[in-house]
Amino acid sequence: MKTGEKILYWSPRVLGIAFAALISLFALDVFGEGYGFWGTIWALLMHMVPTFLVVGALLTGWRWEWPGGVAFIGLAVFYMIMFKDREDWLTYMLIPGPVALIGLLFLINWLRKRKSRV
Repeated sequence: MKTGEKILYWSPRVLGIAFAALISLFALDVFGEGYGFWGTIWALLMHMVPTFLVVGALLTGWRWEWPGGVAFIGLAVFYMIMFKDREDWLTYMLIPGPVALIGLLFLINWLRKRKSRV
């Protein structure tokens, strides 16, 4: 595998791991809310739902690139639909932008592999 192919292969995977780690940090704010033990556990699980979705898309894309790419792009579109009136455009660039980029990288790598087989 050439260097460019390796970069294209590993970029969405590494970026997906980094993005999942980043959004996981947002869930840590539940520890200062005073919910009690079980309330904190429940709140933490609820705050981790976006991370679980990103990790699910990442695991899918790791094995099957085109469904993973579509899943990442779907997550980006879902975020934009859910929060269309609450966020400014900078937030759209910072949250769903990287998710869509990861999806596009998975799809580009899948297309490159598909063309090399034909």
